[in-house]
Amino acid sequence: MKWIAFLLLVLGGSLAAQTKAEQWLYLDNGQVRLGLNLSAGACVGWFSHSHSSNNLLNAYDVGRYLQQAWYGDADGSDWDGKPWNLNPVQGGAWRNEPSEILESSQQQGRHYVRLRPRHWATGQLLNDFTFEQWACLQGGLARLRYVMHYHGSATHKARHQELPALYVGPQLDTLWLADAQGVLSALKPGGRNEYHKLAQPWLIWGRDDRDQSQALGMWCPHAEQVTVFRVRQGNRADCSYAAALRTMALTPGMRYEYNATLAIGSVQQIQQVFSKLNQTASSCK
Repeated sequence: MKWIAFLLLVLGGSLAAQTKAEQWLYLDNGQVRLGLNLSAGACVGWFSHSHSSNNLLNAYDVGRYLQQAWYGDADGSDWDGKPWNLNPVQGGAWRNEPSEILESSQQQGRHYVRLRPRHWATGQLLNDFTFEQWACLQGGLARLRYVMHYHGSATHKARHQELPALYVGPQLDTLWLADAQGVLSALKPGGRNEYHKLAQPWLIWGRDDRDQSQALGMWCPHAEQVTVFRVRQGNRADCSYAAALRTMALTPGMRYEYNATLAIGSVQQIQQVFSKLNQTASSCK
């Protein structure tokens, strides 16, 4: 998974030196604010209450954000001298090369984007893939709909797909999950990937206090499990990470669609909201 890249980049500092003007677009309905960076594949990199400067997401480089990333077989590529696999990433490549926006439109409080992703390791634009994303706000929720189109002819082995990956600020250091009966557990992830089955189709990044009101939850009904880790180097690259995983193979002509929902509040408030979504979910179209 991409955590290796981020840890080494933090140590090397090579990416932090690369800066450029970014093009952000915001949706705000008076309750919550969602920010998309058109300079990074229109990835979601801001989520907060309206009129708040407390962004809960992490947008340190184009591999962070809330975004989809896919994995195929080894293709002879390497990341910084390390063998890598086919890896189309919505935001772009590890040297901060952005994906290519093919279409972008906004109307009636909704945003749509179609893009060509880059190979995380090589930076190559991947013509065999097209990503789509719809974003909108519904009350205090941010609703996301994603589609991946694979136009290639090769059949790949089944791998963990990040649907989507979620990076949040390091202040959110506790991962909350629930069992089948809804009983909450608090986890403290370390610096390497941990894997956890999802008995409930959501996860929440917060703090030790479940009543603390600035937790961030992601509802991901398609996911089978989650992988998590934290970067803690004491600088602005620190973050907490979780990816909703489903194991499947890229196959010729494949089209895969899925939804995700973000919510802000206390852990218990988010759990109550997500329990209702299990029966009443609707996608952002």
